[in-house]
Amino acid sequence: MSELNHTPKRLSMLKEAFGDHVDLVAEDGSTQTFRIKAEFELGGAVYAALQSEEMEAEDEVEFLRVRQGDGEPQLETIEDDEEWETASEAYDDLLFASDDRP
Repeated sequence: MSELNHTPKRLSMLKEAFGDHVDLVAEDGSTQTFRIKAEFELGGAVYAALQSEEMEAEDEVEFLRVRQGDGEPQLETIEDDEEWETASEAYDDLLFASDDRP
């Protein structure tokens, strides 16, 4: 793939639908609130970087795939390690791109 396909494009689909935070329901039925740190499109797929309060303390971020269906956007777990790593690197690129260093 060319480098152009690896340039993330910022989006705001989730923030428009949910605001700055989204509540996710775990398999055990519990609900956890995550801050939407970033949303971006990469290679035709849309990803979200989310962070709970506990994750913030450890400086960790969760990446999920965003699917737009009927109604509000849906979040899906990224099962493929390579896809997760690609999303993680794109997120780092977004952070670096917003850096004002020369």
